[in-house]
Amino acid sequence: MGASNWDYCVPYQKDLNAALQQLRREVFAAGNYYWVSGGDWLPEEEREPRPRTLEELWQNELVQEAGTHSILDVFEVIGPDDTPDYQTVEPVLAEEARELLGTDTLTRAHVKDFDVFPRSRWVGRCAVLHDEQGRPHEIYFWGHSGD
Repeated sequence: MGASNWDYCVPYQKDLNAALQQLRREVFAAGNYYWVSGGDWLPEEEREPRPRTLEELWQNELVQEAGTHSILDVFEVIGPDDTPDYQTVEPVLAEEARELLGTDTLTRAHVKDFDVFPRSRWVGRCAVLHDEQGRPHEIYFWGHSGD
């Protein structure tokens, strides 16, 4: 299938990792991900049903290689002192936002410029977005995954 970009915006909560886990559960439950073993390009008799759990999904070797081209391809939000690694989400830090976008109070209007933030395949990013009064309002997750 190749590589693909993905992005999601969810209501703000202080615990970024809890927001990620909730989003992952919702995307999985809705089936809004690439299921390598059940695509329309396969003859019907070769299609496998979607997994019942996230654990079952990731037991599939093809999923491990190709991913799901969704938020399901990342597992945890890392801390500010951690090094981004395969299948993690790196938050945008205030210093990084100030340096690259001139503000640490990011809003939806800044999302179009988020390509300035460094990123790697299989590593997601997230940023807290603020409302007009400067209060945290949403969390924006984005990334690049696939083979």
